[in-house]
Amino acid sequence: MQRITVFICLLIAVLTLSSCSSNPGMTKNAMVELGDSQKFTKEEVQAAAECILEKFKDFNGCDLKKLWYDEERSKMQVEVYMSHGKGSVNGIEEDNVIVLYSDFYVYKTGGSGGFNPDSDYENWNWILIRNTKIGNWRADDWGY
Repeated sequence: MQRITVFICLLIAVLTLSSCSSNPGMTKNAMVELGDSQKFTKEEVQAAAECILEKFKDFNGCDLKKLWYDEERSKMQVEVYMSHGKGSVNGIEEDNVIVLYSDFYVYKTGGSGGFNPDSDYENWNWILIRNTKIGNWRADDWGY
């Protein structure tokens, strides 16, 4: 009887832990606003947005509300990234860096990554890079 009780307790623990990790970040209701760009084509900006939408699924317990591109703000953030961030050491050319912004909500369960439960995060930036002009975007850094 004791073995069955231990087995049931372990089974409940495993199911509870697996249900916590299977709550991917929600993106289906996100408002996506991709402004005009002199630096990138519409397709390049759209591909960057799609990269973020995919990456956001890793933000368990979070709901993406808005995702946007603002070229002027992006340009300033790229300059900081290139001079003081990872761009100063990773060999990526400035033409292969783009920054998009987002607002998202963290559910009461707290989400993942140390987010504050039941909180809104606004103007969260996403720094994406690619190896070449025709390469695929990948999220290199994010946060404030």
